[in-house]
This record gives sequence, C-alpha cells and structure tokens, in this order.
Amino acid sequence: MYSYEDRLRAVLLYIKYGKRTAAVIRELGYPSRKNLPRWYRAYVQMGDLPRRSLPKPRYTPEQKEAAVSHYVEHRGSLASSCKALGYPSRDVLATWINELRPGMRCVAANMNVNGPFAPEQKRLAVADLSDRRGSAREIAENVGVSRPMLYKWKDQVLGKKAYLSMRKRTVIVPDDDRAALLEKIAELEQQLHRQQLEQDILRRTNEIIKKGLGIDYLTLTNRERTQVVDALRDAYSLPELLDALELARSSYFYHRTRLRVSDKYEDMRSAITEIFNGNRRCYGYRRIHAVLRRRDTTISEKVVRRLMTQEQLVVHRPRRRRFTSYCGEIGPAPQNLLARDFHAHAPNEKWLTDMNRPGFRGG
Repeated sequence: MYSYEDRLRAVLLYIKYGKRTAAVIRELGYPSRKNLPRWYRAYVQMGDLPRRSLPKPRYTPEQKEAAVSHYVEHRGSLASSCKALGYPSRDVLATWINELRPGMRCVAANMNVNGPFAPEQKRLAVADLSDRRGSAREIAENVGVSRPMLYKWKDQVLGKKAYLSMRKRTVIVPDDDRAALLEKIAELEQQLHRQQLEQDILRRTNEIIKKGLGIDYLTLTNRERTQVVDALRDAYSLPELLDALELARSSYFYHRTRLRVSDKYEDMRSAITEIFNGNRRCYGYRRIHAVLRRRDTTISEKVVRRLMTQEQLVVHRPRRRRFTSYCGEIGPAPQNLLARDFHAHAPNEKWLTDMNRPGFRGG
C-alpha cells in the first residue's frame, strides 16, 4: 500500500522525533500506530527496509509436475486429474500442460455435430450407450467423438420424450399411504401444540398483568411480553415463545435484566395510579404533578408523563363535533290535502301543519 520511499521517510522521522508515533502521523498522515513500530524494527534488524516482493505462488513446481504427469498417465482427462488430485481447476491444468508438455494436450477427434458420421454409425453408438455396453467415455473414444457429442446423438436419435421416459422414476410403495397419514398426524399435533401455547399465553397474561382473556396479546408492551415468557419458560422453549409473542430475542433479555433491577419509582407508580383513578381518570400529568407537589413529593413532570405512559394511564378526550352540512334524506313531497280551502266547520278539523303543503301561500 505504501511505497519504499514513503516507508523509509516515516521511519527516519520516527527516529528523528525520538520514537514518537503521534508526531510522525500528525506530520505525514500515515501510517497506523501498529505499522510504524513494525517498520522501525525491520529497519533496525536488516539495516534497511525490505523491498516489495512478488506474491508467493499458490502451487509449487513439484505440484505442477505431479498434476501434469497424472494427466499424461491417465489417458488425458482434465476433469479426472483435477478430481483425483484435488487441485487445480481445469483451465489452470491446461495452462500447465501447454507450459510443461507442449503438444501433449488431448483434444477430441471430432466436435462437430455435422461431422462425417453416417446415421447408421450414430444409431449404433447410441444403441451401445443405451444398452450400457461400457462407459460413455469408452464408447465415445471408440467412435472418435467427445462424450457430450455422444449424448447429443442420443437426443437426436431418441428424442427428448423418449429420453425422459427412460429415466428412473420413483416407485410408489404401499407404505406411502402410511407415511402420508403419519405426516398428517404430525401436522395436526403441531397445530394442537400451537393452540395450546396461545391459550396458555392468554391465561398467563390474565394472571400476571390482570387483563381479560379476550385481549390480543400482541398489543402488550415488550416488558409485559417478557413477563409472560418468563412465566411459561418451564413448559415451552424460548424460541417458540418469542415467535408466538413476536418478541425479539434482544428485547427479551433487555427487559428481563431491567425487571431484575429494583424499580426506584415503584411507590411513585402506585401513587400516580391512585390519583388518576381517584379523580375519574381525567387528570393529566400536569395536574397529577401538582397533586404530588402538594404532598411534598419532588418529581419531574417528564417522569410523571413517562410513568403514566408505562402504566397506560390515558385520559379520555372527547372529540370535538365537526360541522356538517348534511340535513338528512329528502323524502317525497306530501299531498296537498287542503287545496287552499281553509274554512273549518268545527274545531280541530284543520291544523296549521295541514297548511304547510305545496301550493299554500297564506300568512
């Protein structure tokens, strides 16, 4: 990363400043506090700093020679040589062969699908391959083609559908029905276990936190969920409890540690709850803080607000009624009963409401 001149300059300044690393780094801006003493020790031991050397080769000449010899002795197969020795890759081995044994690289005789092979010769080769009269590599070498080319001939002669029909298929044995039933039973047992876990969580929530059985336990705070997990640790494993309550593992251990520490606001929590419930649950944190001050209790308003939030002491605020222009549904117009005849022969025969009809224009 640093050149020879940069390293030598840093070492000389290190000696000049009396081996003060901070002074050298402040002036040069490099290196780190560990590298500068390391350079100085190398300078003292060798009388000079070492030049940058070439990276050490990954494989020794003996390993190269062994890999090339294995390739030549075993009929020239890059893949088999790499697999037998465990090194290197086929491209690297091909490079070593061209370097150490020029002209020894074995190449397939014919790699062209349109080569000078008669259709009958292709069918015979495919028949030998299908009958397993030897390995595919031996059949390909006898014909004079590569192994992939032999399988291309097989696809051309037999076709994809015939090839797929010849592949091995799983035979259904009578025990499959029993295995399916056992799998179904295991699935039902798992569902039953999950339902029992949810029921125990609701029961423990009601016992510890004093909330009804109908409450959704996912609405609990992380502190309350931690209390439920600790209560059910003997019956269930920790991972499934954390998964059921959707509680992070780090949050569980954090609140578990906090629960073990004594709460210095324990008495204050009960006092705030008593004041809140004793005043019809309509006192906010400012009025509760004023009541506490009258009781000669010194506490901050922020602490009161935080404790009320933790204890879920929320004041109900009625929502302001908004203006609306909705006047109701408009029904059909009533009939004109009077027909502008306002003369009555007896009392209570015609009422004012009867006049409020379409067509009436009286005063």
